[in-house]
Amino acid sequence: MNWKELAAEVTAVGAGGASEEPVTGIEYDSRKIKPGAVFVAMRGGSTDGNRYIDKAIKAGALGIITDSSNTFDHLLVYQAGVPVLEVEHGRRALAEASSAFFGHPERKLAATGITGTNGKTTTAFLTEALLNADKRTSVLVGTIENHVAGEVRPSVHTTPESRDLFELMAEGASRGATELVTEVSSHGLDQGRAQGVNFDVAVFTNLTRDHLDYHQAMEKYFAAKRLLFDGTMYPAPRVAVLNAMDTHAPELAAAATSAGAEVCTYGIGTGDWRAASYRLTPGGAVIDLETPVGTARVTSKLAGEVNILNLLAAFTAAHARGVSFDSLVEFVPTLQPVPGRFQSVDAGQPFTVIVDYAHTDDALRNLIVLARQMTSQTGGRVITMFGCGGDRDRTKRPKMGQAAGTGSDFVVATSDNPRSENPLEILAEIEPGLKASGVQYTIEPDRAAAIGIALNAAKAGDVVLLAGKGHEKEQILAGRTIPFGDAQVALASLTELVSKMRYGRGQ
Repeated sequence: MNWKELAAEVTAVGAGGASEEPVTGIEYDSRKIKPGAVFVAMRGGSTDGNRYIDKAIKAGALGIITDSSNTFDHLLVYQAGVPVLEVEHGRRALAEASSAFFGHPERKLAATGITGTNGKTTTAFLTEALLNADKRTSVLVGTIENHVAGEVRPSVHTTPESRDLFELMAEGASRGATELVTEVSSHGLDQGRAQGVNFDVAVFTNLTRDHLDYHQAMEKYFAAKRLLFDGTMYPAPRVAVLNAMDTHAPELAAAATSAGAEVCTYGIGTGDWRAASYRLTPGGAVIDLETPVGTARVTSKLAGEVNILNLLAAFTAAHARGVSFDSLVEFVPTLQPVPGRFQSVDAGQPFTVIVDYAHTDDALRNLIVLARQMTSQTGGRVITMFGCGGDRDRTKRPKMGQAAGTGSDFVVATSDNPRSENPLEILAEIEPGLKASGVQYTIEPDRAAAIGIALNAAKAGDVVLLAGKGHEKEQILAGRTIPFGDAQVALASLTELVSKMRYGRGQ
């Protein structure tokens, strides 16, 4: 592909220069430019790519796509010989250029997009697993990791820039993939990162308070989620799969229907695809399904009501992608829990330890309810360790404290990626919620020490929740990032603790 062929696929408002040289790449980061690559310079929330055009040209950029008319005029005058396109929307141009350069992989993969505050990752993993069980090859893009035709890759952003998404899709398509399953964050939707992907199925899990440091208000947060369904920024999906238990479902259903989508709802005791009844077990749940195409009793290895909802969402989405009801019923018992999502850590201790990503008050509340259901069988207590991230929405901190305290018997408040903020100042904003709940609590800013406090406080039959980081493998501090995983730290502490227990019994 040369410049002229690429430019023909980009919506431009101005153009200058030409080149017959082959395009070797598409980049939006000037540091990655190699000779022959096209640099897409676009304005972002924290920086303006147009500031780095000269650097890109010096690195050998073949051509420039810019969303700045000033930059366009400058290049026409001072950089004759470097072809340039002026575009109105930088991210749309990045998607168009990337799609063209990578051979239009969106035409080869049927896309399922999953959005919502909680449950995106688990629903995405389960949807992909159901599709794979049906002998389909897939690309998964999400928070924990990416999958390319079965190969696991690290994930940087929940929703990557379109250039990176199209590259993953193209590689997957070259390996025989026919399905794309991707989490779609509110940031990604609002910023246009998912442009160029026509979602066949779109899933809405729920909407609870989060990301207000970015969106400022819940109305704006919901408006970003709605973009996946209403056909205003992105084409409406063929099928919209909506959580009937969320108060926003009726509005989303109306918007999706108006845009031409078929709407399917799911829920516990409600919705088109529903769990009519269920029984939680030590190993998961037994669920009685009622759907428009059949009924069945299934056994799931995923514990708790919240995972019943995630399973229903994935079940409905996979059926919308053409997997038969009977096949889905057969596949459900094979589904495995997702890393960092209600992940058990066991070193032989007489109590349960769970690592979970719950980092909103709603998710934490749901997690504690599940733990309380477990202790109802043992007579034990619920011990919760959690924190709140730095440089993020401060208004949710007391809400998290109250959510943790209301359902727990003992709480350890600690650090969770404090970033540039003082951990003690974050904890001071959490503490009013803890006090209001009346729970017994302690504050320990060192997360490893906090894990130790929670584990050492546990007795037989208790459930210890280590919440907030889930799958994450690092702790982000002011000026540095250190390796840190809750499950790994907990396992080391538990191993030592169990060893002491056994040694003590031997005396």
